[in-house]
Amino acid sequence: VQLQASGGGSVQAGGSLRLSCAASGLTFSRSAMAWFRQAPGKEREFVAASSWTGGTVYYADAVKGRFTISRDNAENTVYLQMSSLKPEDTAVYYCAAGRDSRTIVHQQLYWGRGTQVTVSS
Repeated sequence: VQLQASGGGSVQAGGSLRLSCAASGLTFSRSAMAWFRQAPGKEREFVAASSWTGGTVYYADAVKGRFTISRDNAENTVYLQMSSLKPEDTAVYYCAAGRDSRTIVHQQLYWGRGTQVTVSS
């Protein structure tokens, strides 16, 4: 299984970025997908999750209303559209696959390598 995240970069506060995570080696359409992030000196934290179809999504309170998770099962890709970015959003962002969007925050099967997002004030 490979999860390849991309789309990170440097942006000013208030800007936007879209992260992508391309998956291979798993049945993507039967996998819950999620994004996590880890800021320097902090523990990894949950950001957003999507059910198999994308019909049910979950967000951390810190990103609700600013970030949107979506997926394209035909392309085996999950996205994270990030808007109104803040300096505190600076972190390495990781995508993860799991069995169920209701439990993926605690139970992940596979992790991808992260992509750095840096938001300057």
